[in-house]
Amino acid sequence: MRPNTIVSLLCSFVLLASVAWSWPDYVEDVFKRADLLIRDASSTDTTQSASASTGSAQSTGTDSATVTNSGTGTGTGTGTGTETGTGTGTETGSAAKETGKSTGTKTDKTDTRTTATSVSVDPRLPAGGASLTNPVSTSTTYYKIGQNVTFGWNYTSLVNQPTAIDVIASCSSNKATYTLANNMSFSTSSVVWDTGSDNATATSPLLTAYYTLIIYEAGKSPSDIAGAGNLAAATYSFGMYLTQTPTPLGEYVCVTCNAAISDLERQALGFVFTMVTITIISFSVFAGGFGVFS
Repeated sequence: MRPNTIVSLLCSFVLLASVAWSWPDYVEDVFKRADLLIRDASSTDTTQSASASTGSAQSTGTDSATVTNSGTGTGTGTGTGTETGTGTGTETGSAAKETGKSTGTKTDKTDTRTTATSVSVDPRLPAGGASLTNPVSTSTTYYKIGQNVTFGWNYTSLVNQPTAIDVIASCSSNKATYTLANNMSFSTSSVVWDTGSDNATATSPLLTAYYTLIIYEAGKSPSDIAGAGNLAAATYSFGMYLTQTPTPLGEYVCVTCNAAISDLERQALGFVFTMVTITIISFSVFAGGFGVFS
C-alpha cells in the first residue's frame, strides 16, 4: 500500500476513535435535556388542568378564588362585611386575567379618638391673670350683707385658656370660704353673689369684716403656682358689713363712753377720789404744822 493511503487510514481511525470515546457522554446529555423538556411540558399541562370546572373559596381579610380553565368562575369572599361577585376571565399558560363586576355591602369603622393639642409657651413669659373691672380694683369697696354683689373681670397675659374656673370668697375672721361659682365656663367673666341666700344657709354666717375674692382655674388649688401663659389665681380685697336694727335712745349704751359704767365701777371711782382728797389734806396739815409752807 502507498504511504499516503496508510496515513489517511490512520487519521480516519483516530477520528472514529474520538467520536466513539465521546459518544456516551453526548447521548447521556441528550437524554437529560429531553427528560427536562418532558417534565416542563408535563408541569405546564398540570397547571393548566389544575382548576376545576366550578370552584368557590372563603377568606377573612384576603380573598382567594379559583378560576376554571374554561374561563368562567364564581367566587364568594368575606372581608369587612359580605361581598359576592361573579367574574369571567381568560387564562393563557400559567397566568390568568380576570375581569368582572362585584356587588356587596361593607361597614366602615369611625375613629372616635381625640388628639390632645398643646401650645408651646416661652418659659420666660409671665403667668396669666384676671384684672377686676367691677368694681375697680384700685379701691376697696364695701357691700351690705343681704344684697346681690356683682364682680366682673378681664383676663390678661393668658396663652393657655382653661376650660373652666372657680370663684370663691374667703374671710379670715371666721376662717370660712364661700363659693360664688363652681366649674364656670371660661368665656363667662362675671359672677353675681347672692349674699342674702348664702348668709341664711351658710354654716358660718357672714360677718362685718374684710373678704378676699379669688379667681382660679377649676380643678386646681388657689395656692398652686401657674406656669408661663397659664391662669394664676387672681385676688381682690373688699369689705362687707351687717346692718343692725335701730335701738331706742334710752336703751342705747355707748361702750366707749366714760358715763357708760356700772354702779360698782362708779363706787370704786368715788372711793379712789375720796382717798386721794384725804391724803392731800392730811399732807397739807402735817406740812403746815412743821412750817413747810411758811
